[in-house]
Amino acid sequence: MSERNKVILIVVDGLRYDTAVHEMGFLEGALAHEQARRWAVRCALPSLSRSLYHTIHTGLPPQIHGITSNDIVRQSQHDNIFSVARDNGRRTAAAAYSWMSELYNHLPYDPVMDREVDDEARTIQHGRFYAEDDLPDTELFSAADMLVKKFSPDYMLVHPMGCDHVGHLYGGESKEYRRQAANADNLMAQCVPDWLERGYHVLVTADHGMDAHGSHGGTREEVRMVPLYHLGGKISGVETEEISQLAIAPTALHLMGLPIPKTMQAALI
Repeated sequence: MSERNKVILIVVDGLRYDTAVHEMGFLEGALAHEQARRWAVRCALPSLSRSLYHTIHTGLPPQIHGITSNDIVRQSQHDNIFSVARDNGRRTAAAAYSWMSELYNHLPYDPVMDREVDDEARTIQHGRFYAEDDLPDTELFSAADMLVKKFSPDYMLVHPMGCDHVGHLYGGESKEYRRQAANADNLMAQCVPDWLERGYHVLVTADHGMDAHGSHGGTREEVRMVPLYHLGGKISGVETEEISQLAIAPTALHLMGLPIPKTMQAALI
């Protein structure tokens, strides 16, 4: 196994903290056997997807990076995990929703030309993107696993939409939502052990949570509190103090041994 200087970030869209703890047996099992570390993360506001995708990758709140609504569609204007990795000669990849392509690769998203990308000049050099919210998480993880095995990226984003989609349909306290979280955990159980063997740090988090009515965007605890798991690190256990979502970007760069831009001010975890 090579030295761990590569990162896979799994952003389970719409996964609230308590649901992860109760339903994700693979991740919690790794924690119980001192193979993982878990934090509670307070997401930035507004607790909206496009805003928080960019917050996760830039370490900036929406009020600074400017994407304060899902309806603000533009490319990134700030240093982010993808751009720093590429600019330092590292390979980037993503199996992710089309909004990630719009943020970091090409605007507007073209479902024909942008669905599959293998271009060293792009910020996300190897991408497999989707535009339908109901894409099965099984397909998403298969695409992610293919990218890992084919290209061995230094930074890889894995972004399943199932929890968010089912949460909007049935609510964040429904049996359907809980089952979807368990399904995502099962898919990770099939991929993550191999990724760890390949020398990756694996981070698992979410953009935002989900309330009982199938909504998010505001300040309720159930929409703001999301998990962060770290597998492949030297420290294990449950951290008792919540952390800021702004810490994810600089921490990922630190794990890769890359310079952290001055714009990323949050403390490392």
